[in-house]
Amino acid sequence: MGLHAAYGLTRIINARGPYTPVGVSRSGEGVATAVAAALSEFFVMEELQDAADRALARFAGAEAGTVVHCTASAITLAVAAAMTGESPERIAALPDATGMPRAVVLPAGHAVNYGHPIEQAVRLAGAVPVRVGTDAAYTSADLEASLSRPDVACLLLVSSRLVRGAGVECSEAVAVAHRRGVPVVIDGAAQDFRIEELLGTGADLVTVSGQKYLGSPTAGLVVGRACLVAAVRAQERGIGRAMKASKEAVIGVLAALEARQELDMAAWRQQQADKVADFVARAGALRGVTAESVPDPTGLPFERAGLEVDPAVSGMDAAALGTALRAGSPSIWVMSGREGREELLLELVPLAPAEIDAILARLGELLRD
Repeated sequence: MGLHAAYGLTRIINARGPYTPVGVSRSGEGVATAVAAALSEFFVMEELQDAADRALARFAGAEAGTVVHCTASAITLAVAAAMTGESPERIAALPDATGMPRAVVLPAGHAVNYGHPIEQAVRLAGAVPVRVGTDAAYTSADLEASLSRPDVACLLLVSSRLVRGAGVECSEAVAVAHRRGVPVVIDGAAQDFRIEELLGTGADLVTVSGQKYLGSPTAGLVVGRACLVAAVRAQERGIGRAMKASKEAVIGVLAALEARQELDMAAWRQQQADKVADFVARAGALRGVTAESVPDPTGLPFERAGLEVDPAVSGMDAAALGTALRAGSPSIWVMSGREGREELLLELVPLAPAEIDAILARLGELLRD
């Protein structure tokens, strides 16, 4: 009996991408085997983290790296590290930040909500978020003005499709902060494919998720300057105690990094392109649907399938079609489309051919009705 049947759970086809409310991602066989083995073993956790830290540094091309509980906690701990360094007294005091630099500057359009507001992750460290510019735009001058205050701990930037508005390039924002002696943290939750690129902006710390495209168990990965990574690890003697990684998570990250190292990226990208092209060709034949490949707005190395719906022909708008897909069995989860369009987006990366066939069959049923 499968887990869904055993526990009375809803069966899901996840065409929404690595989305936390539906379990994020699927781990490969090697990761699953390593995690299962870890559950029945003991480890010196300091040694295990050291091994993971070395592997992460190699993977990202960074001075250092470490594993924490999740990306949300990685943001909190990166901010805390910028506030305390490795000072035991400051680490023990948080979230009371009296006497510490506590202002975290972030562009207004980077104040995203990924299940909770990123500003709440900042506040959990005892810091105070300070928005720059507007949701529509921010400039270097806006940054300069906010970074000139005396209590700045760090600049926080976000690399995500959730970011709103226009702004300066990340590398330029980093340069502005560094001219003021301010460290920069980039939250790149689902951007593990781009981790070297994000570090290449000059950022001092970059946080990404282990359990999204990398396919580890739940884990936040922090890479960057050795002194700040050490300060992140030191938070385990303070607020980070509640955000620590488990033995199975760290082992899972190690196994996932090994699997990524062995991945033939050119072949993988071609496989994803072929998958989307086939889906688009078949979906485009459905009544009232125009299908196309849609690049990832952040530059991830794959495309999604976009389905633009003509309500006059299909009998339902894109939102109604998405609701109907989710209401069936199995429940099919998709993304809403680009602003101003009657569109759904489907990410096919984790899906098996039978699941893609099931989505197309359900679409055919709904659009015929």
